[in-house]
Amino acid sequence: MSVELRPGSRDDLPAIAEIQAASPEASQWDVPEYLKYDLLVALCDGRVAGFAVARRLADGESELLNLAVHPAFRRRGVGRRLVEALTAGHPGMLWLEVRESNLGARKFYKSLGFCDAGCRPCYYPDSGEGAIVMNVHS
Repeated sequence: MSVELRPGSRDDLPAIAEIQAASPEASQWDVPEYLKYDLLVALCDGRVAGFAVARRLADGESELLNLAVHPAFRRRGVGRRLVEALTAGHPGMLWLEVRESNLGARKFYKSLGFCDAGCRPCYYPDSGEGAIVMNVHS
């Protein structure tokens, strides 16, 4: 399966909304807000299979705001390709928060070199769950 990456656009928002809805473990944003940041989509066979959104915090520091892959395309390297492209495009320190209970995502990020850097109690307003803060230097 080939994965093509490109900047996301307004035309991608319905597919991104579908992916986000199918990914309850991901942050649940107002999807049009993603256009304010660095939005990257992954295409598989011409279909939006996943997305990642990041923002620059300061020189040499960025934050991964959200990442989700459609369930039909998981475990095929789509998420890895998205994160690798973001780290290449945002040199320096890349930060993220991930739900404490999302052990699969935490393991995935560690496989990409991210390290635990702290925690934020009661971070997610929908559940009151805490977040693990992770970072990687690229």
